[in-house]
Amino acid sequence: MGFFDSLTAGKKNSDLSDELMTLIDVISPAAIDITPRSLNLSGIHSRTMYAVAYPRYLTEGWLESVINMEKELDVAIYIHPIDTAETLKKFQKKVAEVQSQINIKEERGEVRDPQLEAAFRNLEELRDKLMQAEEKLFSVGLYITVYGKDESEITKLESTIKGMLDAKLVYVKPALFQQEQGIRSVLPTGQDELLVHSKFNSEPLSSFFPFTSFDLTSDTGILYGINRHNSSLVLFDRFTLTNYNSVTFATSGAGKSYGLKLEILRSLMFGTEVIVLDPEREYEYLAEATGGRFFNISLSSDHHINPFDLPPPQADENPRDILRTHIIGLIGLFRLMLGGLTPEEETVLDLAIQETYALKDISGDTDFSAQEPPLLTDFEMVLAGMDGSTSLIVRLQKYTSGTWAGFMNKPTNVDINQKFVVFSLRDMEDELKTIAMYIITNFIWGAVRRRMVKRLLVIDEAWWMMKSEDTASFLFSLAKRGRKYYLGIATITQDVDDFLRSPFGIPMITNSSIQFLMKQSPTAIDNIQKTFNLTDQEKYLLLESGVGEGIFFVGLKHVAIKVIASYTEDQIITSDPSQLMQIQQARAELQASRG
Repeated sequence: MGFFDSLTAGKKNSDLSDELMTLIDVISPAAIDITPRSLNLSGIHSRTMYAVAYPRYLTEGWLESVINMEKELDVAIYIHPIDTAETLKKFQKKVAEVQSQINIKEERGEVRDPQLEAAFRNLEELRDKLMQAEEKLFSVGLYITVYGKDESEITKLESTIKGMLDAKLVYVKPALFQQEQGIRSVLPTGQDELLVHSKFNSEPLSSFFPFTSFDLTSDTGILYGINRHNSSLVLFDRFTLTNYNSVTFATSGAGKSYGLKLEILRSLMFGTEVIVLDPEREYEYLAEATGGRFFNISLSSDHHINPFDLPPPQADENPRDILRTHIIGLIGLFRLMLGGLTPEEETVLDLAIQETYALKDISGDTDFSAQEPPLLTDFEMVLAGMDGSTSLIVRLQKYTSGTWAGFMNKPTNVDINQKFVVFSLRDMEDELKTIAMYIITNFIWGAVRRRMVKRLLVIDEAWWMMKSEDTASFLFSLAKRGRKYYLGIATITQDVDDFLRSPFGIPMITNSSIQFLMKQSPTAIDNIQKTFNLTDQEKYLLLESGVGEGIFFVGLKHVAIKVIASYTEDQIITSDPSQLMQIQQARAELQASRG
């Protein structure tokens, strides 16, 4: 009785009696249709193939491309040991035959046969290793079963797998008239019923090992962490990738800022300039310890950025295009500041901005790099003389003379030509944080275009910028255009849903060569799993990850990672309140002892 016959018989016996359902009742298909090339198991079609030929040399991980396919398939590898003593007797006879063929050719004066001589050397070498127990022989069967909803789907999968393996000189064919034996051979019962085998010694057999662990290690770059699977170093340089951008998603307290601070500290050692938008004043001590500049941006701050500042045109840029692009950006800023604009108001604003620049002799036909830019009060004055601007002026006054005046209505006095610059927004009102981030990033973009150098722009809590379509659009344009100016954008967020809800959320991810997923909350994990095509195992890994642990993606490769810092690095970058209190106490005691 065959395997499927036994399942059916078990089901019939269960139907005849009123006993409880057995395991066979649960796992047996309702119906089975067996054809020469496939099986139909209750509407699921399957086809089993076996390997019939291999190349002379097998490289490590040659089966990897098949196993990593995002399709449903089963792979079975049967390894049967062969008796070495019996094999050596056959080898002796085979070696004698090959040696005899070589001698006959020499006696006849024929041209030597390189293939025959290579076969002789290989046989001798393998025989020596077998006699010295350095190698063993095995009979190996490789079977692959693919599944699909119909015949056309499994035929397409068969062609895909054949193409992958043909490129490696491994040839497979379907088990004609043996599909039932084939499906039983790939079941986890350990029964090899196809018995289609090839002979392998130990060394090439090791290449069959189906599970490989990716190493993200390069000759240059910084240490991001340790591979949790094999303890190898995750060493990489973001500036060698197709773009230099990254995204980091993690729940609060998972160590996302800690990981980015560590990257900043190590990047500074290799000459990378770093600019940070810090919403919680977490990077102040890092800036102090590395000799960087720290700007506290608030309504009462002494640091100001004028949104009307224009970047000087480069040699390959048209001043008219620079001015036009900046005016479009200003309209987006005013749309954000004024709570939305009607089409008529946008037209009025467009004309008013042009007139405001004209007051300072700035136009697309002149070199405005040495001209003093206008201020927000200049713009308000021009707007007051235009028809249909009453509502705009009323809404604008809180930024020019009202409670929110000060930050953006004075000349710029911030210099970011430093190795490390931090803009802190902790003391800025929540209603203005998105506006302030927009103004600062626009100012940074202008500075980036003035001087090309390897830079990293870190935007912590990037969901603030993703809340508005204008700020999200601007951030996305930076991510797309930054590579031209040697700029990498590193966005960090704990509010994954807000980030992905934006129309620019997914494009930001796809335009980032590096993605770092750390510990996730149960409410966000399903969205994360769908976005990044995670397996269930990877999903649970993120839910159970500790501080500083997660999954690190670079291109098509990803590894489970743990961020590791030295003691000195940890003292500089930690955000743990208990550690910070200890550090502050130690510093106070040190100062008191010196006093």
